[in-house]
Amino acid sequence: MSKYETVIGLEIHAELDTKSKLFCNCDAGFGGAANTNTCPICTGMPGVLPVANKKAIEYTIRAGLAMNCEIANYSKFDRKNYFYPDLPKGYQISQFDLPLCREGYVDFELNGEHKRVRINRIHLEEDAGKLIHGDVTGDQSKSYVDFNRSSVPLLEIVSEPDIRTPEEAIAYWRSVKEILEYIQVSDCNMEEGSFRCDANISLRLFGSEKLGTRTELKNKNSFQHVLAALKYEEKRQSRLLDEGETVSQTTLLYDVDSGRTSPMRSKEESHDYRYFPEPDLVPFEIANEEIEQIKADLPELPNSVRQRFTAEYDLPTHDAHFLSSSRYLASYFEAAAKSSQDPKGCSNWIMGDLSGLLNNAGQSIEDCQVTAAHISQLVVLINEGSINGKIGKTVIADCFESGKMPKQIIEEKMLAQISDSGELADIIAQVIAQNPKSVKDIQEGKTKAIGFLVGRVMKETKGKANPQLVNQILREQLGV
Repeated sequence: MSKYETVIGLEIHAELDTKSKLFCNCDAGFGGAANTNTCPICTGMPGVLPVANKKAIEYTIRAGLAMNCEIANYSKFDRKNYFYPDLPKGYQISQFDLPLCREGYVDFELNGEHKRVRINRIHLEEDAGKLIHGDVTGDQSKSYVDFNRSSVPLLEIVSEPDIRTPEEAIAYWRSVKEILEYIQVSDCNMEEGSFRCDANISLRLFGSEKLGTRTELKNKNSFQHVLAALKYEEKRQSRLLDEGETVSQTTLLYDVDSGRTSPMRSKEESHDYRYFPEPDLVPFEIANEEIEQIKADLPELPNSVRQRFTAEYDLPTHDAHFLSSSRYLASYFEAAAKSSQDPKGCSNWIMGDLSGLLNNAGQSIEDCQVTAAHISQLVVLINEGSINGKIGKTVIADCFESGKMPKQIIEEKMLAQISDSGELADIIAQVIAQNPKSVKDIQEGKTKAIGFLVGRVMKETKGKANPQLVNQILREQLGV
């Protein structure tokens, strides 16, 4: 066991899903041709005046309330001064000492244990542009800047250093993602860079209250990469401390191929940015009535949905966590469960076959042709004996490809379950006659051989026989 305690804090960045940018009317959407969604304001031309996006402020408050924060009645924007090529003004409009949201927390579960990470602050700022290097352009001698992302509204969620393992960091980060998606303030698209984080990590001796020197993993948009990078940093810092060396306060890059971190630059402190109030934007006040109205409009949040699914639908904890991982999936399941009156049956098909089909096709449930009505009808048909579970697997695969309802597929392909006792009795009699060894084994007490005969009957009927009825008739004919 290590003699060091790991201390981790995350700074999570989420682009807000507003139509326009934070301080101008430019389109804030992803994917336009380079430098087409720009104007003199978001490119920092001299003499322009920004105007704050009211919807972005509302979304920030919405996020703060969902994460149990105190909402400031009085707030302002500040200038954060630094010089990068993707920052056209030479400063970033952010928030320093008077953020919109303070002192919240996020609860989550990890390996069956309840965890809580406190939130220091949530503030609103503008995003920077995007640097495009030679690995994209093909010209290693040049880098380009795309300012489309410049001034897109960006939420920064700063945790307290409450996290003790890399796994806990990822679980917390996932929980924040779920909340933001539930309240519909960000699409949290990690591939497009709209949801990313900076991870700060340090080590200290167990029992010590003094924090160690931290390093920062900058601007990561992959759960797996952050997990691997934090694990590597744990080992690297532990090795340095064991050897009597010091850990440098550094911003790090993580190389996916080598699995190692490397220094990018020395880590800045807040005073390095020379914050001062943004002179072109007046401070703003938010009435308690406005805050209460935003709070009243919040949907049911993931933890509440999970608790309700276990209580109302008697689902196992694992099922409830899976089905509540997104707002759409939770609504999808609930619609199917209520229509079919069999929540566990719907859960099994969604988590099993449907998830497998989606994964193989690289699709999300929002885009697939299998609706909640498909799942509900499939479960009802199985429960009433129209088809069995094996045929159900064929049917849901066909639904996935064609979009047809289960009942239509069953009729067109004549997949209805055979539940006619007389018809099954004839088929079973033939199977018994064809398998004398198995019959002898059964008569000698080797009842497992019954399963073999049931399988032969299912094969003869192409899986359409009612397996319970087959088992019953088979035992009757054999006298066991």
